[in-house]
Amino acid sequence: MAEVKRGDVVAVSLQGDFGKPRPALVVQADGLAGLGSVVVCPLTSDLRDAPLFRVTVEPDRANGLKSLSQVMVDKISTLPRDKLGEAFGSLNADRMRAVERAMFVVLGLA
Repeated sequence: MAEVKRGDVVAVSLQGDFGKPRPALVVQADGLAGLGSVVVCPLTSDLRDAPLFRVTVEPDRANGLKSLSQVMVDKISTLPRDKLGEAFGSLNADRMRAVERAMFVVLGLA
């Protein structure tokens, strides 16, 4: 598997999803690439009105998403690197800042 970096959108298999791959956003710092695990936030196309911890992302060529999605910042997960697929897109700086703000809320850092 190629190295992933913060802001990349990758396919993952999360426990409890019956092995169904879903997109996830890498939120782990790039300086931690040597670890055997990666911190991600899964994405969903099941949209919720929860702007404090669900960041909406419009599909575009850069992020590789096929439908309007939300980053589920309230579902931060740590996965073994072998559960990640190749990066197929990345979020723009504006959406990453929105994810970071939501992480501050979810983690009680704000």
